[in-house]
Parts: sequence; C-alpha cells; structure tokens
Amino acid sequence: MNVEQTRGSNEPPLPVANQGRGGKYVTFFLGAEEYGLPILAVREIIGMVEITPIPQTPTFVRGVVNLRGNVIPIIDLRRKFSMECTEESRENCIIVVRAHGADTGVVVDRMSEVSHVEGSEIQEPPPVGAEVNTDFILGIDKSGGKVRLLLDIERVISSQELLNLQGITAEVLNQ
Repeated sequence: MNVEQTRGSNEPPLPVANQGRGGKYVTFFLGAEEYGLPILAVREIIGMVEITPIPQTPTFVRGVVNLRGNVIPIIDLRRKFSMECTEESRENCIIVVRAHGADTGVVVDRMSEVSHVEGSEIQEPPPVGAEVNTDFILGIDKSGGKVRLLLDIERVISSQELLNLQGITAEVLNQ
C-alpha cells in the first residue's frame, strides 16, 4: 500500500499532529487495541520480510532489513510497549515511518485503515500517574464509537534510540 495514493492529489498537505491534530491517520492493531500514526509520518507499508537480527541490541529491536538498497532498523512495537509477544501471522506487517529524519520500520499485528479524524474527536490522554510515561501519545481518538491511541512516532522512538540503532547498523555493515 502506497500511503501517497490514499491522499487526494488536489488536497493540501496535512497538518502534523499538535499543529492541529485532526487529519488522516494510518491505523493498525497490536492485539485487540487500535493505534494510529499521522499519515505524514508513514512512508510505506510492507509485508513481513526476513529481518536480520543484530546481537546486543535492546529487546524491542528485531534487527534490520534491506529495503531497496537501504538498510533500516526494525522495531517491534509490542516489545517497545512491554506487551506480550505473539507468534507471527500472515497479517503482521512493517510500517516504514520517518522519525528524526531517518526511516525506521515498526512491526504491527495487522493493519486497519486510513481514516480522517476530526480534531474535535481527539482528547488528551488521561493522567495515569507520574510513574507512567504517556508523552508518546498525541491523543485519544474517540470517533465512530472506537477508542484509538494516536501515537507520536518521534516520541515512541527517541532520537537517542535512533542514533544508537544507526550506529549499531553501521557497525554491522562495516564488518
């Protein structure tokens, strides 16, 4: 699925969340929970491909893939969010996102849809206590009787984590 094709060719660029959080979101599932990413953060969606593991990386890092000549790190969102791991299925896929100026893949259980979310349907995450970090949540979409967590990919994957991954990837490629 090419995300560019889901936008109308005459539509103006969509605002990035927090510059007006309403807009188009690519939605997906991790287990029974539905999440969304602003469409502008999504480069493409690909089926599962062979992932080359990299030793001594954080547990949420699955490894790297060669995507048309570019080696990109792959992160398992289930592991990143400390969720129980499940067996891979045919529905698993990789969403290639742009975060901190670099492409990274995130493994999700299955895709849902591209949907338009009105800014008025997005509310702030509820306070859950000082020990729980919710900075990576842009907001909660409550449209259509659903509840979706809208994610800020640049906070899900910190710039420091990405720098570390790029360094590890470079080391592996130079060996």
